[in-house]
Amino acid sequence: MQYTWNDIEQHVAACTHCPLSRTRCRPVMGRGSHEADLMLIAEAPGGQEDRQGLPFVGNSGEILDSLLQDCGLSREEIYITNIIKCHPPGNRDPKEEEKEACFPYLKYETFLLKPQIIVCLGRVATQRIISPDFKITRQHGTWIRRKNCVLTATYHPSAILRDPSKYEIAKADFCKIVKKRSELKFV
Repeated sequence: MQYTWNDIEQHVAACTHCPLSRTRCRPVMGRGSHEADLMLIAEAPGGQEDRQGLPFVGNSGEILDSLLQDCGLSREEIYITNIIKCHPPGNRDPKEEEKEACFPYLKYETFLLKPQIIVCLGRVATQRIISPDFKITRQHGTWIRRKNCVLTATYHPSAILRDPSKYEIAKADFCKIVKKRSELKFV
């Protein structure tokens, strides 16, 4: 069966595949351009995202917006999502069974979008999408090719909130992403 964006949103809204569905306020579907060539994937919605039903609002969203703006990008031209669609209590890392329950939604988002570049934000997303032994502090900004897509990783905006010195590192990574995006348009 070929799903549409609307189908996926309806499935996510009605999902009860894991216990997080009982504690969430709102599931958080990805947002952005459905024509985007650049997809950002983080781990899970935070408390504010849970209340609003939107990805990257609040302080982490402000950091992300600054990173995007500093490198000439905007939310309107990219697609932002999470591995899991419901907020884990206490902002804990998602459990393996929660990631597995939500992974089909991420696969459908990726299938429909067909991005040229996927950027993993933070350790949890990176270790689920790129490699379980990926070390974000050492390997951020490196590129991996899979099929018709290139992948990289950088710090999650919440990590930058905890350690503002990581902002310049993430900014440099985002500027490399913009450069890679430009290169791919001419291939």
